[in-house]
Order: sequence, then structure tokens, then C-alpha cells
Amino acid sequence: MSNTSDKKANRLIHTASPYLHQHAYNPVDWYPWGSEALQKAKREDKPILVSIGYSACHWCHVMERESFEKNDVAAVMNEYFVCIKVDREERPDIDQVYMEAVQALGVNGGWPLNVFITPDQKPFFGGTYFSPQTWVQVLKNINNAFIANRGKVEDTAEELRLHLLKSDVERFRQTNSSNELKTDPSLIFQNLEKRFDHHLGGMNKAPKFVMPTIWLWLLRYHSINKNESALSMVNLTLSKMARGGLYDQLAGGFARYSVDANWFAPHFEKMLYDNAQLMSLYSEAFSITKSERYKEIVYDTFHWLSNEMTSAEGGFYSALDADSEGIEGKFYCWTYSELEEVFGKETDKVAAYFQATTEGNWEHGMNILLDTHEHADDSIKSIKEKLLQARSKRIRPGLDDKILTGWNAMMIQGLTDAYKTFSDDAFLQLASKNISFLETYLIDDGKVFRTFKGKRADTEGFLEDYAFLIQAYMALYHVTFNEEWLNKSEKWCMYVLNNFYDEAEGYFHFNSNTAEQLIARKKEIMDNVIPSSNSVMALNLYRLGILLDKEDWKRISNTMVSQLISLIESEPGYMSNWGMLLAEMNSGMAEVVIVGNDVEEKRKELHTHYLPFSLTLGTKTKSTLPLLEGRESKGGETMIYVCFNKTCKLPTTRISEALEQVKHKA
Repeated sequence: MSNTSDKKANRLIHTASPYLHQHAYNPVDWYPWGSEALQKAKREDKPILVSIGYSACHWCHVMERESFEKNDVAAVMNEYFVCIKVDREERPDIDQVYMEAVQALGVNGGWPLNVFITPDQKPFFGGTYFSPQTWVQVLKNINNAFIANRGKVEDTAEELRLHLLKSDVERFRQTNSSNELKTDPSLIFQNLEKRFDHHLGGMNKAPKFVMPTIWLWLLRYHSINKNESALSMVNLTLSKMARGGLYDQLAGGFARYSVDANWFAPHFEKMLYDNAQLMSLYSEAFSITKSERYKEIVYDTFHWLSNEMTSAEGGFYSALDADSEGIEGKFYCWTYSELEEVFGKETDKVAAYFQATTEGNWEHGMNILLDTHEHADDSIKSIKEKLLQARSKRIRPGLDDKILTGWNAMMIQGLTDAYKTFSDDAFLQLASKNISFLETYLIDDGKVFRTFKGKRADTEGFLEDYAFLIQAYMALYHVTFNEEWLNKSEKWCMYVLNNFYDEAEGYFHFNSNTAEQLIARKKEIMDNVIPSSNSVMALNLYRLGILLDKEDWKRISNTMVSQLISLIESEPGYMSNWGMLLAEMNSGMAEVVIVGNDVEEKRKELHTHYLPFSLTLGTKTKSTLPLLEGRESKGGETMIYVCFNKTCKLPTTRISEALEQVKHKA
């Protein structure tokens, strides 16, 4: 972005979003989404340009530089349109509606998303990035069409509105009156295997996104039937991702995706939500494989999170930009001469290790650092520290320091999974500090709110925020046995049922009943880089139904899954979180109850094992939780009860015996 000292700010200067602030000195007369802009459009009978992006988006920056910062382009925008800027991370509901509209027009989705809508908010044209010349022509054509062919524009807009009103549930579900969960998990596996890149890992296409729930499902499939191919697919993917440019070889943390098939050149932005899920994934993979490389990745990502992404109060920031000094990847890449400045005569050895060349292994003479070695020895750690120290003097990428409830809650899950695997209190301490932040700043007046930056924004949380918060509270209970966390999980689950649930369709709206009404109210079904909020809620209802003995919650979850089975089987790449719930339902969840003075030690020992189909409960003495009633320690010894569907096996004092009981079920 250019120097702002001599420029006049527009209305975006008064918003909290870092992304909107990036556009606050554009000559475009930007409005944030709200009544002022919407009423102006109606009053002046002007079409609205809704331009949607996020702060770490490379092509959003490019379009800003090329078009939105130019006075002549801005003049056309200001004359013909009411211009609204939206941060998709603050308002994913607006993004969902208009992204679907653009895709319905046959345009591939992406950001920046530029959508033209009528004064009553109906979309009629849109696209993603436009070059400056194309953009000005589009603006003029849209203006001409709106004036000369208003009837056709309104017809297209109405057609799109009716399309948006169709529910994804209506499109994809198959009515299953018996709510049976009949499925063959090998069919899901075969459909994933067909689309898998058996040479480079990941799904067989570029660009490659990390899609953590696919690999988490495969770990569960391997656990069910010991299919070695499933585990190999996960190991190949996790190893290749960690060796390539997708992973920051110096400071830890993964970029959002790789533009190529072999994880080499990333779009360099780092998102909190990816790294939250990857903490879980690499921790779980370690508990099966005991790979030291996986452990290194979890710890390095944790240190990156602690050092670069955590506020003093314990909130986690949203993202790091791909660009610094206006150049994508500049902060992370090295020319050969820059390596020479750090290592002198040792440069050839260092370059060989990271596969850097004098000409550069990427573009413009730059090298992306790769690490194809299984485990770093002390000398390599020293080399990385020197590089990290040299890199710390560079101009850093932009930080999106808004704090989103849902993404923070996802990281609590990641941290608790790491804590289970490695029994390191540092993970739990950071998770505990983060939940304290959320409760202090983002939960108030009987509601959960979406975002915080300096102050809490007024936007209520979406289903995503509530669902991941409920999941986080459950995760905290399982690693502490503090029943306060479970009570809060139950409380917010009841709130979601009362304020988001559509009894007619049996799924949850993305917005609460009291939220601003857009032209369509969406239900999020498909899992993507973030699992769909409906799949997370279905998992919550099922697990809480077991923990709290709520058959009606389990019944709702069962109905949600049963109507999507054919889609889970045919499109597992976009239904993998649903697939995990289906696996839990078909495998049966073990209820592992630990009671006695040594409950903490036994819980820690148990959790180092990979037990995806179990829920852990415990207390030192007694509890009112249904699954703990009547379970007591015998003669002062700490007892472990393994139960299935509330029927328990003989209690034991040994973890090894409990593990056998979990494994064999019968």
C-alpha cells in the first residue's frame, strides 16, 4: 500500500478490521457494509459494488494497487456505484451469499470477490480479480446495462435470488426415514484413493490445499481396519507438506496452500485456522507413528503461535500476510548472495541442504527453502537459528491482528490435542489463557461475538463460532476433567439449538435468528479448508449426547448424518468431517471413566495413545455426570471403567488392560 500521510481517509478508517483499514486511504468512496450504504443505494437508485477480501490475500493487494488506489479508476467507481468493502473473515455470511451467486453465474470463486448487486441487494454480475483495463470496462458496461437494460438486469438478479434461496440441504440430502447409518467405509476410502496423488501426497490437483480433515479421517479408517494404504497416504502427505515451501522451515507454521502439485511454492499467507487443525493432525499422526519430524513440527508451530500470533492477553491473531514490501514471499525467500552474507564460505553446504541455487530455485533469483531431511541435527538447528536471526531484521509481512472466536476455539482444540499426545503443560497453559481471553472479551450478555480488535465488535458470532467454541470446551474438559467446561459446552449447545436450528430441515442456519437478514439465509454443509459448521455441530451433539446422556441430541445428530450418507460416500474430499462422525457412530464410542486420586496421571498416560473412538471422563471422588454415577475407586485405588453405550466392562487399575478393552469392545 502506498504512503497515506498526504491522503484523505474514507469511512473505512472508523472500522476495526485490518483489511478494511488497508483500504481506508483509497480514493474510492468506500463504505463498510451497513444501513448507510444500503440506504444511499436505494435513495439514489444506484447499483452497489460489494468488494470482498481479507488482509492476507495477495490478489486483493494487487487489485488495490492497480485499481483502487488510482484516482481515475476510483472516479468511475464513485460516479456509477455505491462501493462497499467487506472483510470476509468478519462477515462470512455476506461472503457465502455472494460467492454462491458468482459461482452460479459460472465464475470460479476466489478473492478478491467483486459482486454487483441491485439497490435491494440482489446480485446480477460478479467476478474475482480484474486487471485495471478490464476493470474500468466492466464498470462502464455494468453502468450502461443498469441504465439501458434495467429489466434484464432485474430478471437476472431475481433468478439468482431464487437460486440462493434453495438450501444446500435440499440439494444434497437424501431422505432416510429410518435414520439408518448403513455405509461401507471402504467406499469412502476408494473414492479418496482415486483422487490421491500417490507420488507427491495430497489430492491429485494443483493448487493444493492442506484439507486436514481428509487425513484425520484416513487415520481413523486405518484405526478401524488396519489398512496400511490409508496410513501411507497420510504419511506421504504430511512428510511432503513439511519438506516443501508450504512449511516455514525456520520459524514453523504452514502457509494456506501450494500453487503447484509438490508443495513447493506456497501462497505465503499463514492462517490461524489451518495451523490449528494441523496441530491436531501432526499430534495424532505422532501418536501412531512416533515420527520425531512430526513432533518437531508440532513444537515449531506452537512456538510460532506463541511468538508471533498471540496477544499479551492471550488472544490469537488471524493471519500473516503473503506480502512484505509489496512483494509476495519476500520475507521468507533468499537469494544466494543473501545466504552468503550470513554463511560466507559455508554457503555451498547450507544451500545444498535447503536446495537453494545461485540462480534461485523459484522466481527473480529467489530461493524457497526446502528441507527433505527426516530430522534436524544440532548443526542444522544452529544454521536455522542464524537464518532466523538474519530474517528477523527484514520488514515483516502484515499481521491481521483481529481475533476471531471460531478460529481461536479451533486452536484450543489443536493445543489440547498436542497436550494429549505430548503431556507438555505448555500446550494446556496457552489453551487455558486463550479460553480466558474469549470469555473476558468475546462472550457477553448471553451471546458469543465474532471478532475483537481493541474492542469487541457488535457482530454476533455465527454458527462456526458457537460450534467451535462448544468443541473447545469439550476438549478442555477431556484434558482437565473440570466439569465447568462441560457445563459451558452444554449451555451453548442449548443456545444454538434455540437460536440457529431449523426444525423443518433438521440442520442449522449459519446466522442466528436475531442476526441481520440478508437476501438469503444459508446453511453450511460442505467441509472445506475449515470443516462445515453443521458437521461440527453434529459432532458436538453426538458427543455431548453421550457425555450428558441426552438421547434427543444424539437423535438430531443421527438424522443430520443419515441424510448425507450418499454425499459422504461420493464426495468424501468435501465431506470428511461428516465422515469422521459417521465413523464414530458406526464404530461406537468407548466411554473411558477414570476415578481416584491418581486420575491425572492415568489420564495423561491414556491420552498418549491414539484412541479416536473414545471419550474420556474422570473425577477424584464423585460426580453428578450420568456416566460417572456409581463409578467409584475401590479401596483407594484409581479405577478405570471402559463402557460402551453405558454398559461397562470389569474395572481395572491398569492402562494397558483398559486399552485392550477399548480395542476389543466385545
